[in-house]
Amino acid sequence: MTHNPLPPERLCRRATLDTLPFSSTDELPDLAELPGQQRALEALRFGVAVPHEGYNLFALGPAGSGRESLVRQLLAAQASGRPVPPDCCYVNHFADPSRPRALRVPAGRGRALRDDLAALVDELRSAIPGIFEREDFRARVEEINAEFAGREQSALSALAEEAAAAEVALLRTPNGFVLAPVKDGEAMNPDDFAKLPESERERLGTSINAFQEKLAHILHQVPQWMRERRERLKSLERHYVMTAVGQALDEILERWRDQPAVVAHIEALRQDVVENAAAFRQGLEAPAEAPALPFQAAPDFRRYQVNLAVDNAETAGAPVVFEDLPTHPNLLGRIEHMERFGALVTDFTLIRAGALHRANGGYLVLDAQKLLVQPFAWEGLKRALRARELRPESLARMLSLASTKSLEPEAVPLDVKVVLIGERLLYFLLYEYDPEFRELFKVAADFEDVVDRSAEGEALYARLVATLARRFGLLALDREAVCAVIERAARLAEDAERITARVEPVADLMREADHWARQRGAGRIGAMDVQRAAQERQRRAGRLANRTREAILRGTVAIDTAGTEIGQVNGLAVYPLGEFTFAQPTRITATVRLGEGEIVDIERESKLGGNIHSKAMMILGAYLSVRYAEEIPLALQARVAFEQTYGGVEGDSASAAELCALLSALGELPLRQCLAVTGSIDQLGRIQAIGGVNEKIEGFFDLCNARGLSGEQGVIIPAANVPHLMLREDVVAACAGGRFQVYAVEHADDVMELLTGLPAGEPDEEGNLPEGCFAARVMERIGRFFALRREYAGPVVEAASGGAGDEAAEAPQPPAAQL
Repeated sequence: MTHNPLPPERLCRRATLDTLPFSSTDELPDLAELPGQQRALEALRFGVAVPHEGYNLFALGPAGSGRESLVRQLLAAQASGRPVPPDCCYVNHFADPSRPRALRVPAGRGRALRDDLAALVDELRSAIPGIFEREDFRARVEEINAEFAGREQSALSALAEEAAAAEVALLRTPNGFVLAPVKDGEAMNPDDFAKLPESERERLGTSINAFQEKLAHILHQVPQWMRERRERLKSLERHYVMTAVGQALDEILERWRDQPAVVAHIEALRQDVVENAAAFRQGLEAPAEAPALPFQAAPDFRRYQVNLAVDNAETAGAPVVFEDLPTHPNLLGRIEHMERFGALVTDFTLIRAGALHRANGGYLVLDAQKLLVQPFAWEGLKRALRARELRPESLARMLSLASTKSLEPEAVPLDVKVVLIGERLLYFLLYEYDPEFRELFKVAADFEDVVDRSAEGEALYARLVATLARRFGLLALDREAVCAVIERAARLAEDAERITARVEPVADLMREADHWARQRGAGRIGAMDVQRAAQERQRRAGRLANRTREAILRGTVAIDTAGTEIGQVNGLAVYPLGEFTFAQPTRITATVRLGEGEIVDIERESKLGGNIHSKAMMILGAYLSVRYAEEIPLALQARVAFEQTYGGVEGDSASAAELCALLSALGELPLRQCLAVTGSIDQLGRIQAIGGVNEKIEGFFDLCNARGLSGEQGVIIPAANVPHLMLREDVVAACAGGRFQVYAVEHADDVMELLTGLPAGEPDEEGNLPEGCFAARVMERIGRFFALRREYAGPVVEAASGGAGDEAAEAPQPPAAQL
């Protein structure tokens, strides 16, 4: 029954870096890749290289594991060898302005197109008005005006002469033309006309009516002549404007002959300028900051601009875009509106590119959680990836939230590789509940939580520390400080044989150590600075831990760390608070009495116990029955409780302690209160590994240290947890001095032997246990309970057995619903 405490060297594995000779991180080269992430790196390279549809990537792993930095590094290297994608421009569709055209031109030429057309408009604004001021143009206009004016005058003159021959005068009045009879060369007044003979009046009336019809015919022809004149003048304008525009456009067309879409747009622009030359002639330009209005008499010059939505002139290789706020407009683009005279108006110049536009032809990196919480962003992204085309949309129009007229821009072909970065839970939820996710994101790059702590692994981690120090502008770390960082990284991994792959908490530790090193005026970061950074961080987050320990020291919460008690044992509970986790002992008690074989979990009955804890209690009951009452029913009722706990209890790490409290109550065995117990049990009594072993040991140590170490206090842990030990230096020092102990056990009997000081006992050939062992005392008490139960239930059993004999009476079975 000899149980020796663990030696100090097994309580914390020290880093030595014997294979890497250096005195400070200044001597170590940078690390190109994160250590231990080869699988994730291979997956990223595969997904990036596969050109087929649907091979987008999801980089999954814990936050701070270097996912984003590794993705950035890999994509930057991959993008540098790819061609620069074309620029994306939106231009006016002259035939239908509500459907702007999308032009894609070689990278850098979008600026040239924008500048060419802007210069063209500026030139035409001065050239076209100058055309209309030329002498030859004015002469042609006067000639046309004179021609049509003469045509009208000639017709009226001929009518007047014909009318005069018939003694009828054609008079021009403010109200128009009038026909009147003539006498002696002058128009007759009504009185004179009335004095004429009736036959003469009839003759003149007939003549006037005839000439009235001829006048009406002439006047009816005048609007037609005016239209013809306007057409002649407009045709003249077109001829002169076409000459001016042609000279300006021919040079531009020559530069863009290799871009058919641009040539087609310039030709359409030519025709629109010719048709709307009056805007240039009259100067009816709208304000520069406002789009065209539907009620304007002439178009403004914005219609000839180029909206350079994506400019890749300064891009080297394929673009790599990281969108930190992946809203629907930020991803797919948006169409803005402006207020103009109380109305919201828009045009193609107000189309704004989204992240997909900028990443087209390259890579887009998004945070999965940020993407999913933005309304409609996830659906919009999937729609674009499925259709392989990109079209800016207005959410207000899509949701029918606004009745203003919007645009329907031409779609742009989409060729982009999307990389989502997120937690594993998000990946598996999307994979399970979104079938489209499986089709669109076929490559998962799973980042490791921890890496192996081999000699080679420690050497690589030392180079990582050196790389981080230089990246963040920190002081160099000496050899001992690097070892301290590696040890702390192992503690974060909760494993002496592993190192955490989360870079961010290690970088934070180094930044804080740099602060303390500078505070003391040191030129390098030393081990003491790393240790102080860890201690100060724990101190800053340790308010609740201190308050709970203070409650125990003041006696508010009853925890014994000396003496013995029956049916009472010290368990250990862990409390995670963000990045900080602490543990405190909790008092577990058990009581037993005669009963029907029921083990009552008070936590479960009060609805404070979780499912895993309830399962552990069932396993405990199964082990108790098999180990101590294999051939007889358990004629007892036991109750197990966590005393003075007022919140939920979850997990199975206290099942070994609960078993010990129950066995103590059964066998009336005093348990040493100077020891705390953690570990779960299986149905065979084996002690299984648990989490938070370092925090649990340190939590009980802090309490015992505050009360004064006696040399008897200690913690019993599963042997499977020994490789996970990375204890604080003060705990290791106390264990080395014999003032505190850590015991590793493999079976429930080992725990009871340590707590009771009694052996478990081995049965002899007849199955009898030696006297003085705790197992014998437990089985003896169970036997007494069984005898009492049979005594109390004997008549009932006989009556129920229907005379089946002594065998049935001696072995009454509990009801099926009971344990």
